[in-house]
Amino acid sequence: MVPDAAGRFGPYGGRYVPETLLAALDELDRAYRAARADAAFLGEVDRLLREFVGRPTQLTHAPRLTAHAGGASIWLKREDLAHTGAHKINNALAQALLAKRMGKTRIIAETGAGQHGVAIATACARFGIECCVYMGSEDVRRQKLNVFRMKVMGATVIEVDSGSKTLKDATNEAMRDWMGSVGNTHYVIGSVVGPHPFPMMVRDFQSVIGRECRAQCLEKIGRLPDAVVACIGGGSNGAGIFAPFVDDKSVRLIGVEAGGRANTPGDHAAALTLGAPGVLHGSLSYVLQDGFGQTADVHSCSAGLDYPGVGPEHSWWKDSKRVEYIAATDTEALDAFQLFSRLEGIIPALETSHAIHGAILVARAMPRESTLVINVSGRGDKDVTEVMRLLGLS
Repeated sequence: MVPDAAGRFGPYGGRYVPETLLAALDELDRAYRAARADAAFLGEVDRLLREFVGRPTQLTHAPRLTAHAGGASIWLKREDLAHTGAHKINNALAQALLAKRMGKTRIIAETGAGQHGVAIATACARFGIECCVYMGSEDVRRQKLNVFRMKVMGATVIEVDSGSKTLKDATNEAMRDWMGSVGNTHYVIGSVVGPHPFPMMVRDFQSVIGRECRAQCLEKIGRLPDAVVACIGGGSNGAGIFAPFVDDKSVRLIGVEAGGRANTPGDHAAALTLGAPGVLHGSLSYVLQDGFGQTADVHSCSAGLDYPGVGPEHSWWKDSKRVEYIAATDTEALDAFQLFSRLEGIIPALETSHAIHGAILVARAMPRESTLVINVSGRGDKDVTEVMRLLGLS
């Protein structure tokens, strides 16, 4: 779906930003629309994805997980095999190339689990652009490996100690930075959130996942899958794999949010299943709020899903009932993390582990002749130390 001229998907999206950012967003919108109509730009993005990232990523069968679930045949879209270990590199490289095209000399970004931070640090190192990444101090603690990876590639990592010290607060600080530096700085948002054109642009750059998956299913399975499952935080990996299937009404699309510890406010990060429409970081979407309309505290064992909002297109997909959204708790995600590792020999990111839990439930209720694809959005190296702590193994 192409948003309207105001950047809205149905009632969601738009621009709710200070006036100082409107000119920068207009500049970005013009630059992106010109770039996506430029065969040379698109060709360079495609070349980088093939030669630097290693695309296409594989679509592989998961025989032991299929047997465990006892229903649909489960397949895996292996974004964990992309360079840097997650899907985030698809968007980071393309936006960094766009920043160069715009003449920007500095890039800033926010990161939660660190995968977007690593991806943008990688892209900036590749292109020789100054890089600054904002990251909540709680996430710095949980994701020490990714902090080192960013720093060793030359990025400056700024710890944010305000609020919950997680992704929301890192995004707040990155937006403040951008307001004061728009002349030479491009802000690379890592998910399908924020003011227009970011939700559309990030969705477009991540849609390579779904385009590949669709073609691979037709080649390997002989038809489209019956269901596609992805985890949902801000929603970039979900939007990337869902978008090319949206018009295929025979394909169920299921997003799995962070159910955290409980359904009580502050104990989860399930904006679509437990939230309501509101404004966060420049966009109208489903948001977790208190009774006064203030953004609520959130919790997830996964730093990448620990966010109180979601992309506007996901909000529209929820209301239009095109995508089903469910939640997995911390305990369920940790169980799935261990189960998947033991059954398939793949250590998944904690974000992906939420999708794995949801996929098992969905597959179990489907006929054996049907097929289901899980988007394995990232690998779990970054989460091993935190999982050991949560399981009492450290």
